[in-house]
Amino acid sequence: MDNLNFTYMLTKSYNVVSVMSGTSLDGIDLLYAKFLFFGQLQFEILDFETVKYPRIWYEKLKTLTQYSKDELKTIDDEYSVYLAEKISEFIIKRDIRDIDFVASHGHTALHNPEDGYTCQIGNQQILADKIGKKVICDFRVQDVNLGGQGAPLVPIGDKLLFSEYDFCVNLGGFANISFDKNRERIAFDICPVNIVLNYFVSSIGIEYDDKGKISKSGLINSELLKNLNALPFYNLNPPKSLGLEWVQQEVMPLIERFDIKTKDLLRTFVEHAAIQISKYLDNPNSKVLITGGGAYNLFLIERIKALSEAEIIIPDKAIIEYKEALIFGLLGVLKDRNEINCLKSVTGAKKDHSSGVIFHPKINV
Repeated sequence: MDNLNFTYMLTKSYNVVSVMSGTSLDGIDLLYAKFLFFGQLQFEILDFETVKYPRIWYEKLKTLTQYSKDELKTIDDEYSVYLAEKISEFIIKRDIRDIDFVASHGHTALHNPEDGYTCQIGNQQILADKIGKKVICDFRVQDVNLGGQGAPLVPIGDKLLFSEYDFCVNLGGFANISFDKNRERIAFDICPVNIVLNYFVSSIGIEYDDKGKISKSGLINSELLKNLNALPFYNLNPPKSLGLEWVQQEVMPLIERFDIKTKDLLRTFVEHAAIQISKYLDNPNSKVLITGGGAYNLFLIERIKALSEAEIIIPDKAIIEYKEALIFGLLGVLKDRNEINCLKSVTGAKKDHSSGVIFHPKINV
């Protein structure tokens, strides 16, 4: 990487269990992978699983912005214990014996970097104590303290692990994009995707719009589409990132002004997302890696392809569903090596840095 000093001469392999929980609330992604530093960085995915949230946790995580600081602290404590239990169960069930450490993203509760704060729950010492392993976590706070957005953090992994693609687009709760520009890695959140789509399909009693079939059956509401595309965020220059608060304050009130059928709302929002995403895929010779749960929304992919001349590539299940977990494992490896894992060109921080907190187990709880 041109602007980074990665010391690949320090040949070593790392076996890491990495953990990711995204804003779309699909569940806890657990991944076991090997990273090898030998001339170039290589990885091998060894095992993976997604643990669905029980209803009680789904409802809590969906409404985290509504709790007081004291209530959020209690939820953080409870979630840290819950997360430790699920990680331990994964390790035992999969009979994983060789682990250098656990790398955990936690779950984003609050994210407002413009006001200088971000909050991840599930990043506590108790993780290491209960699992009985070293834990590397809490990757966002340091970046915000350095004036950055604290997001997105995945682009360094896009650069180091998926450099054969011109663009990496993840379709999760939010769509984000990562690419090289003027010898620097650039990345930012584009727009909401599943965080909005899943919310509205839940009103008709289902978790998600399977393959985008409901969206495809609807009609575009041109006035709503116009209003969505006019949201001021889309005119901001990167670095920029989105959070649940922005969706609740800017997107939901706008949508709720329109009295339209759910299928038409979904159709309109898919078009909106496809328009915003395709804006950045304007090179007909470029290769685009699509990952995240939205890769299974065939209608959304169809609309992105229709609005872009780039080559859209959908990888295998392990990369679609677990690329972010994989890369948080890499962030942990880089932190363990005291190497840069957070790029100022992406987040807007004052400097590149090695972010994260390392916990060693103190006691057997």
